Amino acid sequence: MKICITSNGNTLESQVDPRFGRCAYFIIADPDTMAFEAIDNMNSGASGGAGTRSGQLISGKGVKTVLTGNVGPNAFQTLQAAGIEIMTGVSGIVKDVIIKYKQGEYKSIGSATVDSHSGLK
Repeated sequence: MKICITSNGNTLESQVDPRFGRCAYFIIADPDTMAFEAIDNMNSGASGGAGTRSGQLISGKGVKTVLTGNVGPNAFQTLQAAGIEIMTGVSGIVKDVIIKYKQGEYKSIGSATVDSHSGLK
C-alpha cells in the first residue's frame, strides 16, 4: 500500500509541508518497508488550480491515503472522488509521520480544512 505525505524536502528526514496543493514535494511511501519516491510538485507555484492538479497527480500514483497539514476544497473533492483517504493535522518529520500513521494516530477527515486559495496567503 502507498501513502503520500506532503513535504518541504525530498527525503524521509524532511519536514511535513502543511499545504497539500502547494507543497514542495510529495513523498510516496510504503509504510511497511519505508521505501519511498519523492515527487517535485510542479503545481506549487500555480496561480490557480493547484489543489485539483495536485490531487490528480497523486491519484495517478496509486496512493490510498494522503497525510498533510491542511487540504482545501478542490483538492479534497479531487482526492475523495479518487477514493483516497485524507488525514490532516500532520506535522513534524516525514519518517515520524509514517511511524505514527502505522500506529493509527491519525484520523480521516470528511471535509476541507481550509478555504480555497489558502496556500497563497
